[in-house]
Amino acid sequence: MRNLLVVALIGLTSVGKAQSVFSTKYESQAEVKVFVVDFESQADLLVCKVKYSSQAKGNEGLWFFEEYSSKADKKIFFVSYASQADVKIFFVEYESKAGWKNKELIHHFY
Repeated sequence: MRNLLVVALIGLTSVGKAQSVFSTKYESQAEVKVFVVDFESQADLLVCKVKYSSQAKGNEGLWFFEEYSSKADKKIFFVSYASQADVKIFFVEYESKAGWKNKELIHHFY
């Protein structure tokens, strides 16, 4: 019984964490507003773009940009000013550098 409970909890924690995103044309279509900062130290989340959707697992900053909004887990809009953003991001080159720097904002991508 205990093993079944553990398996169920693991399954529930992985639901809704994928990071396939779609960049919307209009702010009103987005679930999360993001701003790209100039320096890593200014970011809430370090993001690495991945080539395949299967690489974008977990809420850890590995993003796959979907071609269609219906396939995305989150719809985002890139705002012009940091003050408009829900989350400030910085793009990194390597997957190992991706991740949350401000975990208080992690809820935006669940």
